[in-house]
Amino acid sequence: MLAVLYFLLFAGCGVGIVTWLLPKKTPVVRVWLGLALGLALEMWLPALCAFFFTFSLAAHGAALGLLALLTWLAWVFRDPSPRAGWTARDRRLAVLLCAVALPLTVIGGILQFTHNLLPGDNGALYTGQSTYGDLHLHLAIASSLRNAAFPPDYSIMPGELLAYPFLTDSLSTSFMLMGFSLRASIVFPGIWMMGLTFSGYVLLAARMADSKKGAVLAVLFFFLNGGLGFLYMVDMQGKVLGSANSNSLQSAAGLLDRIRLVLNEYYWTPANHWEFGTYNLRWSNVIVDMMVPQRTTLGGWTQVIPCVYLLYDALRPENGAAALPPADGPTAVRRRKTVSWQQTALLGVWAGMLPMINTHCFLALGLMSAGWLVWDAIKSRKQIGACVAFWAVYGALAAGLALPQMLTWTFRQTVGNQDFLNLHFNWVNNTGSDLSNIHLQDGYLWFYIKNIGLPFVLLLLSLLEKNEKRRFMASGAFVIFLAAELIQFQPNPYDNNKLFYIWYMLCAVLAADYALELLDRLKGLRARPVIAVLAAVMCFASGTLAVAREINSPSTMRRYAPPYNGEAVAAAAFVEENIPQHAVFMTANDSFNFVSSLAGRTIVCGPDLWLRYHGFDTDLRKEDISNFYKDPAAGSGILEKYGVDYILVREAECAMASDQWEWMSYAQRQQMLDELNGQMSRLFPLIYSSDSGGIRIYAVEAQTE
Repeated sequence: MLAVLYFLLFAGCGVGIVTWLLPKKTPVVRVWLGLALGLALEMWLPALCAFFFTFSLAAHGAALGLLALLTWLAWVFRDPSPRAGWTARDRRLAVLLCAVALPLTVIGGILQFTHNLLPGDNGALYTGQSTYGDLHLHLAIASSLRNAAFPPDYSIMPGELLAYPFLTDSLSTSFMLMGFSLRASIVFPGIWMMGLTFSGYVLLAARMADSKKGAVLAVLFFFLNGGLGFLYMVDMQGKVLGSANSNSLQSAAGLLDRIRLVLNEYYWTPANHWEFGTYNLRWSNVIVDMMVPQRTTLGGWTQVIPCVYLLYDALRPENGAAALPPADGPTAVRRRKTVSWQQTALLGVWAGMLPMINTHCFLALGLMSAGWLVWDAIKSRKQIGACVAFWAVYGALAAGLALPQMLTWTFRQTVGNQDFLNLHFNWVNNTGSDLSNIHLQDGYLWFYIKNIGLPFVLLLLSLLEKNEKRRFMASGAFVIFLAAELIQFQPNPYDNNKLFYIWYMLCAVLAADYALELLDRLKGLRARPVIAVLAAVMCFASGTLAVAREINSPSTMRRYAPPYNGEAVAAAAFVEENIPQHAVFMTANDSFNFVSSLAGRTIVCGPDLWLRYHGFDTDLRKEDISNFYKDPAAGSGILEKYGVDYILVREAECAMASDQWEWMSYAQRQQMLDELNGQMSRLFPLIYSSDSGGIRIYAVEAQTE
């Protein structure tokens, strides 16, 4: 209850702040912006106070004081303009939200509920398909930040500053501190953020698109994205041309059989198929592969969409308004839109909060802003003073708030690390290592046509038309595209998709408007409905299959061993109740480590699946862990080196101690586990053993005394 009241207080204050600062905005927009701002403040204010109190209930209490101060300042510096009332436009927006955003939120809520530590038989905890890999990192961060000193270290790489944007995960920590379980602290804010993202993009598309139909189509283009990969399933149905491990989309003859396989197998969806070398399908569906598993991206989208809305709103007239008249004919000098200083300041502060919520969102917004700055300066050259004033205030506030974050966290991890910021052409289509070694798997344009599908073709065609609004939107969007297309920002090139999707947020509107324009030109053609249906199939087949597969995945994932069986869950409960919160464990570096993920304790080294892509070299730590488990009696120096307090022994630890583990029989593995436990029990006191003996925890203190 305390967590819910705390959450509602921030949400209410957020709505109040926006209402006072932006009274001219319609009520629907004010409420959405206010709820998103409240969430941003609930992420940020406790974290700021944690520098003085640790991330504790005391810090959260102090954050309420800051919230009260900010709310009071918003009232003091409020815009005195009359507050906009409820109008027919609001009714249309409300209907749009109920018809589009609400069903999507229901789907998102189902996925959040079923994909994050879903309880199973005998106390086991399961995930869905898309959360099978990423969830456990977010669990480890969220559960380890309780009462942590700030700035925190990685709990899976102690001694290294947690430079990964952690505020979405620390939001879950806040819920845990106030009584929520780990599962509830992930699911509840996850559903809320999905609702804000769906609603925000609906309102953004409604603000940008030429019509409400265009807004709806843009939303469908963005959230049901997937490309043309489904055509592999349609092709050559009369033959079986593949197998489970090679050309699996054609491993059955009939279309229905192929669909059944897609809906039941692990990452066989034609939006992002695991056989990258065979299909090169990489345009992941944003709902199932971004919003559900990548919580930092989800949190970032809840905040960057309001920033894009406010920036676009500051530069463009309202939809349906007359075009801004040119001042001197062909030179097309326009009359600038008047923007309150409150909106400019709020935009700058909001943008400045982005880096530690999601750095890619901050970068994408900055690139977009650069493109729109150039466009605005050219178009406003006879009012250059007003242009400079707006961009100076917005830029100074955003940069002033962002720079301390970048210096404290981002630059410390990336500067001097050769795995970051490398030139790399054509995203994941290029398997070469640098610009001197370019090897495209698909033809350049065909790669994007195949992956993004018909909306990409519509986008390119829309840019051929003489339309000022579309060219304005493209001037910001394609700066993002060029950067993501030419620079690899992180060790994993695929992560550039976090920039491409912000580009696509804008471009989906352009494609939707142009699609409806073409459809309108076909009026009177009897084949028009057929053309529309065929186009819809081309646009949404792959994305719909991806969403359907993910909804079905919790049941199909039961075929595999759960990430955490009942014994692991029970052991995590023991650790939670009996072992100090920031104790250090010697464990294997496996992904499904209940010590780090469920109990939030520190381990010597986490998995390469995350740490390598965060720029860390884990080889030395993994070698030390292996050497310790090979000869525990000679490992006191290793324990002292990492300040280890407790030792975990499972099959995963035995696997790190043996190069032959994969080829051992069950009996041989059990014998090795028994031998390792025998050595440990002679050196350290046993403080916990699971019912089967497959999980044992030893204390180090007896040896070090």
